[in-house]
Amino acid sequence: MGKIATREAYGLALAEFGEKYDIIVFDADLSKSTKTDTFKKKFPERFFNAGIAEANMVATAAGIAATGKTVFVSSFAMFAAGRAFEQIRNSVGYPHLNVKIGATHAGISVGEDGATHQCLEDIGIMRTIPGMVILNPADATESILAVEAAIKHDGPVYLRFGRLAVPELFDRATYKFELGKGVQLAEGSDVTIIATGLMVPEAIEAGKALAEEGISARIINIHTIKPIDREIIAKAAKETGAIVTAEEHNIIGGLGSAVAEVLCETCPVPMLRVGTEDKFGKSGKPAILLEEYGLTAKNIAQKAKEAIALKK
Repeated sequence: MGKIATREAYGLALAEFGEKYDIIVFDADLSKSTKTDTFKKKFPERFFNAGIAEANMVATAAGIAATGKTVFVSSFAMFAAGRAFEQIRNSVGYPHLNVKIGATHAGISVGEDGATHQCLEDIGIMRTIPGMVILNPADATESILAVEAAIKHDGPVYLRFGRLAVPELFDRATYKFELGKGVQLAEGSDVTIIATGLMVPEAIEAGKALAEEGISARIINIHTIKPIDREIIAKAAKETGAIVTAEEHNIIGGLGSAVAEVLCETCPVPMLRVGTEDKFGKSGKPAILLEEYGLTAKNIAQKAKEAIALKK
């Protein structure tokens, strides 16, 4: 199984779909890191460097999108979701324009860049914007398919990518990516593990470890956090009776919160969350940080057993 960062796949997808779709790409002076330079080399006439001015970049992209164009804006998640929030809300979200936000370097797996650059709040921030679609792909295949889904979707989309190379889980030739639909990766009857992004391979490994102990875990991949697949979550809750969520994000406002909202309204069952527990990140090697913050298969498996114990 090979490994590739989802940000790498993002750059490849832009270059590929630039042939098929009339897209325009902006970057905030980080094109080598966000990998939009791949598009720049192929379509220089449709690429613009806005400089270190994320708010201006989004506002300019909104103006172009208002003429009927589809525009991608890219920066690190901390700057894309944080620094440009007002422009995303008022200039993109409110008029429901076709601006797609390619946010890279999300989560603590950014590593040595430290807490200021490890965005753990972006999903929560973007979820509050009406009409905003949020895509958090787990591997290169999902990243490429997510970019095309974003292009085809009428309205704003936030795409979350990581710096760290992650396992290639899916085969593009056979994998079905449908916006707003979760993907069941393993059947199970004792507990359901719902994961997104970098935590999907960890959830798969957790399921294998639990199976060795005689515990049957259903594994669900949620690549679209908004709109979330309420049906697959409610069905899993009803059939397994316990839920664990796993995300490289604050447990407040992200996947865990979105799943909890669905459960409260449809099928309340015991639920536990794996994520950064309302803490900032810190500088360090990605593998060490993921271990320290409990973003591991081992911790997911432990939470699954705790959730099962909470069943009445």
